[in-house]
Amino acid sequence: MKRMITSMGALLCAGAAGLASAQAYPAKPIRIIAPFAPGGGTDFIARVAAQKMSEVLGQQAIVENRAGAGGTIGAEVGAKSAPDGYTFTLISGSYAVNPSLYKLNFDPVNDITAVIQMSQGPFLVVVHPSLPVKSVKELIALAKAKPNSLNYASSGQGSITHLATELFIDMAGIKMVHVPYKGTSPAITDTIAGQTQVLFGSVAAALPQMRNGRFKGIAVSTPKRIDAAPEIPTVSESGLKGYEVTLWHGMIAPKGLPKPILNRINGELNKVLKNKDMQDKLAGDGVAAAGGTPEQFSALIKKDIDVWRKVVQKAGVKAE
Repeated sequence: MKRMITSMGALLCAGAAGLASAQAYPAKPIRIIAPFAPGGGTDFIARVAAQKMSEVLGQQAIVENRAGAGGTIGAEVGAKSAPDGYTFTLISGSYAVNPSLYKLNFDPVNDITAVIQMSQGPFLVVVHPSLPVKSVKELIALAKAKPNSLNYASSGQGSITHLATELFIDMAGIKMVHVPYKGTSPAITDTIAGQTQVLFGSVAAALPQMRNGRFKGIAVSTPKRIDAAPEIPTVSESGLKGYEVTLWHGMIAPKGLPKPILNRINGELNKVLKNKDMQDKLAGDGVAAAGGTPEQFSALIKKDIDVWRKVVQKAGVKAE
């Protein structure tokens, strides 16, 4: 009994120490690694998150861009940092693609702590205005009638835009020619010019071009229609049942992040994501606020790793 009381006392003391540590946290600036170059969607959301974290935590949050190898370099730096609550990494859906394309020096599930999903959004499926299709059903029919006659653009070999289109191709039973570009901008430019006829693009990149008549929008990749363009049906409801791809961003930390700090960051960011100002900022980039528990975000990462592994294997996709 005495030993049990002593053990319980030790646990209570440890819990009190952890709580005190969380209350004192943060005592210095926080680093948020963005594993892509400045100017892209991941960088944008990292900077919005940094601004809000600075406001609510009372310490400056600084974005550090560590680009390269499809985001794996920055993700590895983040995963191998001290789990003290002073280094976080802002990842995108491509994080779940990379284990199938690169030999990673860390475990993308077991060497990290999932903190929170920050955003979610669709791909907008667009075609060149000259293409005689107005729906997914008509696009599939045309591609079946003329195999490999259509070129589709992506932001790069092995990118999530590439794999999202390959998943579409596989589920539809069609053949199109992949034309990879080094980034979204040149893919958009050549699709506008008609060099490529089909593109799965982010809402922020593709919707303005659709509004000015340079693209014809035929579907969104998410399970539900989006507020920014409610007239555009989902891929699933317009001809390809069961197709679903959601673009997301989220925050992770190294494995072993203290639970009190994890709970605090998750709680603060959930509050921030419910704020209209934050929602408006994200809407400006074509995505919606997400939120939720660390467990939910961890489950999403695991699910998408499995989904993209199957697509990569079936399509024979290789990294550049």
